[in-house]
Amino acid sequence: MTGFLLQIGGPLQSWGEHSSFNDRDTVAHPTRSGLIGLIASALGIPRHEATSGDGPPTLFESLGHLRFTVRHDRPGTRLRDFHTVGGGLPTHRTVPTAKGGRRGTGQATIVSDRHYLADAVFSVAVTAPSAPDPDHLLHQCASALAAPHWPPYLGRRSCPPGTVFLLAARRDDPAADLRTNLPLARPRPTGHAVRVRFTSDTPFDETTSGETLSGETTSGETLSGDTAGAVPSARDAVTSLNDDPVRFTPQNRAYRTRPSYTTSHSLPAGLCAGYGPAYLDALLAYLRPSTPQDEPA
Repeated sequence: MTGFLLQIGGPLQSWGEHSSFNDRDTVAHPTRSGLIGLIASALGIPRHEATSGDGPPTLFESLGHLRFTVRHDRPGTRLRDFHTVGGGLPTHRTVPTAKGGRRGTGQATIVSDRHYLADAVFSVAVTAPSAPDPDHLLHQCASALAAPHWPPYLGRRSCPPGTVFLLAARRDDPAADLRTNLPLARPRPTGHAVRVRFTSDTPFDETTSGETLSGETTSGETLSGDTAGAVPSARDAVTSLNDDPVRFTPQNRAYRTRPSYTTSHSLPAGLCAGYGPAYLDALLAYLRPSTPQDEPA
C-alpha cells in the first residue's frame, strides 16, 4: 500500500484531545485531528472551508480517507508550562470579557496550564486505502507538505517542526517500513530487539498484534498507528479519543469520538541509529540504498 513518511519532531509539540480554556492538555502522540490539520494547512485550506457537509465532496473531506501509523522514536518528556495573562495592566489593556468589557482590578490575571511533549520524535506513515484515487490524494498531500501554503506547526503555533520533516514523498509500503527499515532516532539498546507499542483507530491484524522476536531481550518504547481493515485481536487494549475532525471552523470546531486500539511489537535493535550525524547517515542509507554499481571495484 503506497504512501509517504513524515517525521514529527522538534523542541516542543502538543496534541490536545480535550483542551479547553485554561487547561491545554496533550496526549502522548500526534492525534488524528492534529495530523489532518497539519496537512490541511499545508494544502492552504482555510478554516471556514475545513468542514464536512451535505454538498459536493471537498478537499478537506477527502482528508478523512487518510490513515496514519505513528512510531514513537522517542516518547519525550511531559512539560507543564504555567501561564499568566493580563496581570499588572491598566483596565483598558486587560483581557476582554464576553460582554465586551474588560476585566477589572483584582480580576485581571488569568492563569492557565499548557502541556507539551519535549524532545519527542515520531515517524508517521500516511496511506489512503479507502480513497477513490489514493495515489492522487497522497501525491497532493506530500507535495503540499514539501512546499506548504502556511508554515507547519506541531499542534500549536509555538511548536515548529525540526529540520527533517517530509522523509519520503512516496514509499511502496510506508507502514511496513516503520517495523523493518526506517531508522529510529535514539541509541541502540544492549539487547537484540526493542519493544514497540502501536496505537490505532482500527483494530490490528491478529498476525501482527503482539508480535515478538523469539528469545531476544527488549526495552520499552512505543509506536502509535492508524490501520484499516484489520481483524481485532484479544490482545488489543481499547480506549477512545475525541480527535476525528468534522470541522475546523473558527469558534465552532467539532470532532467525532473514535476507538483507539493498542498493541505491541519487537523491532530489531539495529534500527536504533543514535543521534546527530550517525542518525542522519542511517536515514540517508535508508532513503538511498546502495546498489551493486555503487560498490567500489
